[in-house]
Amino acid sequence: MIDETDIKNCLLQCWSLQLSSLWTSDNPARGQCGVTALVINDNFGGEILKTKLNNGSWHYYNRIEGKRLDFTKDQFENIIEYCDTVSSRDEAFSDTNEEQYNYLSSAFKNFTKSSRSRVNR
Repeated sequence: MIDETDIKNCLLQCWSLQLSSLWTSDNPARGQCGVTALVINDNFGGEILKTKLNNGSWHYYNRIEGKRLDFTKDQFENIIEYCDTVSSRDEAFSDTNEEQYNYLSSAFKNFTKSSRSRVNR
């Protein structure tokens, strides 16, 4: 079972300006959807989904064990009208780059590893 609160807290610690030029401390999820969907897919499997936003861009997120998980929805002021179109890693990767992906992947693994070691003490 996936603890969404723990994952979100981890992501909040990992997201940064290095991952998106749109990041701000007031809106840390902004610009993080593609890279986040990829890293969540790496760690928990499932599918990558996408929804077309009103501005014409794609928003990426995950479905794991039949449940939609959108860890970056807080970046938007309005509620998203989800289409849940099945996407791919290649499409989600078009929203990021290798440097950003490697950074979040490493930061997420390091943060979750250090969190587990504190819990197991």
